Amino acid sequence: MTHPPALSTPALAAKNLFKVFGRAPQAAVEKLRAGFSRSEVSEQGTAAVIDASFEVHPGEIFVIMGLSGSGKSTIIRMLNGLHEATAGTVEVQGDALTGVSSSRLRSLRRDRLAMVFQHFALLPHRTVAANVAYPLELRGVGKAERLAKANEILALVGLEGWGDKLPSALSGGMQQRVGIARALAADTDVLLMDEAFSALDPLIRREMQEQLLELQRTLKKTIVFITHDLNEAMFLGDRIAVMRDGRIVQIGTPEDILTDPANDYVEQFVQDVDRARVLTAGNVMERPRPRVEASAGPRTALRQMRDAYMSAVYVTDRDRKPLGIITDRDAITLVRAGESSLLSKLKPLPQSVHEDEVLMNLFVPSVESPLPLAVLDTEGRLSGVIPRVTLLAALGPGPTSTEEITVLPQPLPSAEIDAVLDAPDATSLENQEVAR
Repeated sequence: MTHPPALSTPALAAKNLFKVFGRAPQAAVEKLRAGFSRSEVSEQGTAAVIDASFEVHPGEIFVIMGLSGSGKSTIIRMLNGLHEATAGTVEVQGDALTGVSSSRLRSLRRDRLAMVFQHFALLPHRTVAANVAYPLELRGVGKAERLAKANEILALVGLEGWGDKLPSALSGGMQQRVGIARALAADTDVLLMDEAFSALDPLIRREMQEQLLELQRTLKKTIVFITHDLNEAMFLGDRIAVMRDGRIVQIGTPEDILTDPANDYVEQFVQDVDRARVLTAGNVMERPRPRVEASAGPRTALRQMRDAYMSAVYVTDRDRKPLGIITDRDAITLVRAGESSLLSKLKPLPQSVHEDEVLMNLFVPSVESPLPLAVLDTEGRLSGVIPRVTLLAALGPGPTSTEEITVLPQPLPSAEIDAVLDAPDATSLENQEVAR
């Protein structure tokens, strides 16, 4: 009986992987380890993968990307044993995949790994449902049970009612969904996807990328995704490994690779990426100033606004969850009335966004917010703000719309606020006029 791995165990781990095709692969590996280049070992063989090491965490989408010939497809074939490693090791959930017997390898593929191919690899003479059910058939699952499971998964990928059709009756995007459904039917923890969407038209490809992310939110599989498309890698990947000439030159989050490229090659590679689709509110937000807790009272709020030269501040509870905003004029009214609470004059919270929202979706909320755009964490707490100038710097020129927008008035003069704050008796100011 196979026991589930410990939480700390990587779903996949590759260590010092080499793959050389040719007459003297081991001799080539020794030279590569000694510092020889790929071209210098060409007489011994073609070095497809050179000293590649990485770990894939459970539940993440790990993208391996690079140009044609970089070695990315060779790596994924070593991850499921289609290519035997010339040197190095691969482990699946802590168990060795390299150097095992053929029967053990088949068992690991059946129970731990499922593969989605670039060109679908469907069986043309079988129905869609029978294709999806094929991994269950290999396990000896009864026909009725496996077809019921297949139809359940087809509904999950948006193909309900297509189970009795042949693959030839489906579009390319639908056939790729069948390929994904078949991999899901295997019910393995790890999915390997080799250029799975590259044969699709751009619009269908984007649809499939979005559907994969939607499925991942529900199923939380571990996915290794191979692509040559940087924008696809940035859109899908929790982390990305960039390959060049058989070597991994950088591993990091999309933000890491975009903002801190490891070398000139990666920097040139990412220079045309749409940053607004990769960077998030959490990447660019600033410390949430100004902010005041509701319990602090109107005098504290006035001081905050005076010092920051702002006409309003965010008001939060003790847990930093926003309650609304208070303006300097309303705070002065409360001080003059001798009030100690801000709650009676709070205005509703303006636009806010979550930390993981990409920048391209922030422009309208930023324009509609009278204060720097509030950024909330997963618990709904105020974790930062984004001033418009920060967003404009990231997004470039804004829209040409001249529609009227709501903005707060200029802050009250500091001297006027000081006069209110310094008054010994708030009630003595009740009949004073406040300049507006």
